[in-house]
Amino acid sequence: MPAFWMIISCFLFACMGVCVKLASAEFSTGEIVFYRGFVSGLMMLALAATRGIPLRTPNWRMHVSRSLSGSIALGCYFFAIGLLPLATAVTLNYTSPLFVALLLALFFGERLRWTASLAVLAGFAGVILLLRPTLQPEQWIGAAVGLGSGAMASLAYISLRELGRAGEPEVRTVFWFSVMTTVVGLSWALTGEIHTPDDSEFATLAGVGLFGGLAQLAMTRSYRYGRTVVSANLSYATVIFASLFGMLLWDERMPWSSWAAIGLIIAGAITVSLATRSRPAPTDTPTPEHASTRN
Repeated sequence: MPAFWMIISCFLFACMGVCVKLASAEFSTGEIVFYRGFVSGLMMLALAATRGIPLRTPNWRMHVSRSLSGSIALGCYFFAIGLLPLATAVTLNYTSPLFVALLLALFFGERLRWTASLAVLAGFAGVILLLRPTLQPEQWIGAAVGLGSGAMASLAYISLRELGRAGEPEVRTVFWFSVMTTVVGLSWALTGEIHTPDDSEFATLAGVGLFGGLAQLAMTRSYRYGRTVVSANLSYATVIFASLFGMLLWDERMPWSSWAAIGLIIAGAITVSLATRSRPAPTDTPTPEHASTRN
């Protein structure tokens, strides 16, 4: 059953991506980020109330650091979805394990095994292969921002490691992330024109938050009752679902080189994850909220 919940989570994340891409035709990235945070925040507020989890925290500095980097990463991700093929944007966001490995090696003194080093190189070679032959000139800014979403997500993951060591509940972590996302999204949206959605547009915007929140809950269940390594590696099924949605809804068909590049990136990220998790680790094993920037 844990594997089943992870697959459901991946499908829901891809559905969220579809809603983001649909909404980006009429709404700014800031507006979409706002709805994502607001709807998810309401869901987490209700969940905290039913479970009796207090939302006040003594670790507010760590929450600010995690939530701000995660919100910026989310905004970059949504911006990239609006400009790139859905599968390409999702894959670039999933480069975050590669950046995590680099950050841990450069700033935290963690030594990379040779397999992890090769995996990082292979992953970034996949990024070059994915972007160079396929993108139009006007899409390069989306590609750069999409890759930036993976880099910023890695900063959020480092902060989440510290929150896990501090014993912060998952619901509380996601709630404050949602609050920050709401504030960042609203501030961003207010710099431009605010659009009033009609019924169908509101359903699409609400779907961004609803699918993201449900995906988080499904992923939580998968990590809680399953093996972390298995659940983490199954999470890359999001790329497959995003590819299928892209082909069905927007006729996004990629050449074989792009598929090979996606394979390199995913293989590199999985290898890095396996290499780093094979070491003795504290009990703050990554949970769904470590992927919060994707929802």
